[in-house]
Amino acid sequence: MKILRVKFKNEICQGEVPFFRVAVNASMGGEADVLFHNHQDGGFRYAYPLIQYKRIGSKAAIVCIGDGTEAIGEFFSNCNFDININERPVHLEVSQVKADQVLVQVWDEWFSYTLRKWLPLNQENYQEYKKLESLAEQCEFLERVLTGNILSFATGLDIHFEKDVKVRITALEDARIYSYKGVKMQGFDVQFKCNVSLPDYIGLGKSVSVGFGMVKRMEVSI
Repeated sequence: MKILRVKFKNEICQGEVPFFRVAVNASMGGEADVLFHNHQDGGFRYAYPLIQYKRIGSKAAIVCIGDGTEAIGEFFSNCNFDININERPVHLEVSQVKADQVLVQVWDEWFSYTLRKWLPLNQENYQEYKKLESLAEQCEFLERVLTGNILSFATGLDIHFEKDVKVRITALEDARIYSYKGVKMQGFDVQFKCNVSLPDYIGLGKSVSVGFGMVKRMEVSI
């Protein structure tokens, strides 16, 4: 699977990531590929987002996955690098463009990851989650959701696993409330182990196109 990360010198706060996405699309004069915004005639493109807008190390970034790595050429060809992020004038400056070929598959070993600002709960499963009283039950519930998130990511990239995906949450921080498009959602920072090799900086869960649910592999100390 191809993945490409475009990092900028420009600092943004987490709350500005959705506005960064809007600004990038506006800068291309309304001619941006559907992968940049996931809107199309008749509604939304509901498949896994292949272009995701991030805040990495306090800086703005765009992560392109699969077909998104081809579409990003349109950004460099058509983008006006003088943009407005929530009415704040910004001149985008690219600091790094990094392309990788990543093998996403199930292994016989475990990999350790962090998952930041993960939004696992929708209206239906939130009600179910609230009924759970013990931390063990909550972790087991969230492990099932996270397994589904990984399978949805793989399906969106036309990747099919021949073995079962296994997930184990090893650390779960207190839940926080995030607001996106006027909707408040419960989010988590977690550490987990999984038998799937996942690329750094992809998103899992809800609202991944604007930086929620960002994955990073943990370095294992020897």
